[in-house]
Amino acid sequence: MGALSSITVRITGCLLSVGTAGVAVASLAHPDLAALVAAVAGSSLAPLAKFSVSFPLLYHYLGAVRHAVWDSKPETVQNGFTEQSSYALFGVATVGAVGLSFASFKK
Repeated sequence: MGALSSITVRITGCLLSVGTAGVAVASLAHPDLAALVAAVAGSSLAPLAKFSVSFPLLYHYLGAVRHAVWDSKPETVQNGFTEQSSYALFGVATVGAVGLSFASFKK
C-alpha cells in the first residue's frame, strides 16, 4: 500500500502539471476562458470538475507533507506506520475532495 500511495503522489503531481498546462493553452485558444469556467460552474458537471481538481491537489499536498515528515524523522518509516498513513492519506484526500466538490464559495 505504501508504494501505491507514493506512486499516486507522483501521478497527481503530473496530473496537476498537465492540468495547469491545459488551462494555459485553453486561455490562449479561447479568448474568454472566464465565461467557459462560469458555464461549467453553473452546470451539473461542476461537482465532477471540482473533484477532478481538488483530489489531486489535496492528495499531492498531503503526500508531500508526509514525505517531509519522513525526511525529518526517518524512524517513522516503518511498515505499519507507512500502511496506516497511506490509508489515512487516501481517506482524507477523498473526503476532503468530496466536501470541496459540493462546497460553494460565493462573494
